[in-house]
Amino acid sequence: MRFGLFIPQGWRQDLTGIDPRDHWSVMKDLVQHADRGDAWESAWVYDHFHSVPEPNGEAVHEAWSLMNAFAAVTDRVRLGQMCTCMAYRNPAYLAKVATTADIVSGGRIEMGIGAGWYEHEWRAYGYGFPRAGERIAMLDEGVQIFKQLWTNGVATFEGEHYRVDGAQLSPLPLQVDGPPLWIAGGGEKKTLRIAAEHAAYTNFGGSPDEFSHKSQVLREHCRAIGRDVDEIVRSANYNVVIGETQADVDDKIAWVEEHYALTVPDKAASVGEEFRSGYLVGTVEQIVEKLQHMQTLGLGYAIGFFADAAYDRTSIELFESRVIPELR
Repeated sequence: MRFGLFIPQGWRQDLTGIDPRDHWSVMKDLVQHADRGDAWESAWVYDHFHSVPEPNGEAVHEAWSLMNAFAAVTDRVRLGQMCTCMAYRNPAYLAKVATTADIVSGGRIEMGIGAGWYEHEWRAYGYGFPRAGERIAMLDEGVQIFKQLWTNGVATFEGEHYRVDGAQLSPLPLQVDGPPLWIAGGGEKKTLRIAAEHAAYTNFGGSPDEFSHKSQVLREHCRAIGRDVDEIVRSANYNVVIGETQADVDDKIAWVEEHYALTVPDKAASVGEEFRSGYLVGTVEQIVEKLQHMQTLGLGYAIGFFADAAYDRTSIELFESRVIPELR
């Protein structure tokens, strides 16, 4: 199994209380930590503009700006977004942005891409909020534009949502045919069909039942188009709460509630419960066992979010020293 690490960027109240002058230092130190050694294959941020669990004005740093910043201060770790919203940037422009980041990084960019869901930020930024079917159609059309530009250096496409006429891309990405596509989302009729056609990776629910079900749907779409499902690496994101003992785990969940109470007091208890009920919550031994089970179901890549990453690396270091070696 392969592993990625979310770098705190503020979206999940994960830079709360840190002076903005120090945000870059915190993010840089963590991505450089991930770059050292070989525990983490990749480092990730979210592509959002407004914070969760509510848009309360907390800091949120822009994903693609961070891709280039991270690229300039690391040498090995791959860099991704989970996941870029197709409609937030024209796809031809986004293909150019991703290409520049791929070159700055020496060919280390992963392209996480999805249809988007956060209605508040859509409307606040003037994008409207098309129905789900339209957003998914935009995803499908945009991916086709990516592939033309990254493969041929030119794209002409006329769809319902996007049109390009001889759009040029030079230079091409360093990675042949462009950064690998991570099609994120578990929509069974459309999103997973798009993934079956275009994805190198998928990203959907990480509980055993949901993961197994979505995997079967993906398998059926692959069968329908004549693609081997094993060509696609299946990934999932996890809130990780890890401790040496159950008491350690309980203390860390209590910290999560106290932390969120600083900025979203009405949501702190529900956020705490979200972490408490998450799949990768427990002692080292419990988390290893859970991931080994997911591996038998076909999980090939786990991306971990540690709520305390900007404040205390103990959880990250415990995971990378005691969990990751057991799954290699």
